[in-house]
Amino acid sequence: MANQPLKGLERLRAAWRNSSVGFRDIWRDEEAFRLECILFLVSIPIAVWLGQTAAATALLIVSGLFVLIVEVINSSIEAAIDRIGPERHELSRKAKDLGSLAVLMSTFVPGITWTAVIIDRLIGT
Repeated sequence: MANQPLKGLERLRAAWRNSSVGFRDIWRDEEAFRLECILFLVSIPIAVWLGQTAAATALLIVSGLFVLIVEVINSSIEAAIDRIGPERHELSRKAKDLGSLAVLMSTFVPGITWTAVIIDRLIGT
């Protein structure tokens, strides 16, 4: 049957291909994602240097990754809304604004995490 779902390794390969295409699309189309991604990559060696424990280092890195994940979700919401139609609608505006708010709120996670780790590093606890 032509419509049988993929299983096992074929399913993983298909998921990898789809994710790769998604990454290409967001990298090409979303400047905010590109900037956040570059900042994330630059922050990794700083996190390795700054984190005094493996857990602190992981928290610093994961907090940056969290912002990227929320940005991807926000971009997918925007794409779905844009697919519906170009006319302005209050619910479309609300969906896009809430997605944007989620990205903004997600930036507080690395802000708080990095501040705490820097304070620990300075105080030496």
